[in-house]
Amino acid sequence: MSATRSLVAALSSDLLQPLRISDATRAEIEKSLTRYPNRRSAVMPVLWALQLEIGWLPPAALRYAASVVELPESEVFGIATFYTMFNLRPVGRHHLQVCMTLSCSLMGADRLFRHLEKKLGIGHGETTPDGRFSLRRVECLAACGGAPCLQVNFDYHENLDEAKVDRLLETLE
Repeated sequence: MSATRSLVAALSSDLLQPLRISDATRAEIEKSLTRYPNRRSAVMPVLWALQLEIGWLPPAALRYAASVVELPESEVFGIATFYTMFNLRPVGRHHLQVCMTLSCSLMGADRLFRHLEKKLGIGHGETTPDGRFSLRRVECLAACGGAPCLQVNFDYHENLDEAKVDRLLETLE
């Protein structure tokens, strides 16, 4: 199934699912709303709080965010799809994001990405069948001095080559 079709299927199956978030997340969202004179300006922290709780942003979370910040759902969806920090489908326990901008590309990011694809048996935007790893190309992780850079969940790993990536993967298993 193509990536687009699988995303549409995932989104369609979630359309009727209720959103369940904790009181702590609701409080964090309310706190975010007080930091901005205009509710619309809180869209990023609201989306982030929802993603931290759920692990990704299902359609119900996007609808909830839109209602909270008083934006059209389509605009919230546009924001969530623009920023690579937001996931519109579940990701693996170890979310591998390879920086593909110029500095990293010049230092071997393309080769590194191909190595990860081969080693994990998945491509861009895919997750291993066991749910352990997701792989993604991203733009600028702001680590040009340590190119090529790989972000694993919230941790940066710099100055990588295939051998270093293999050792890193062994520690994640």
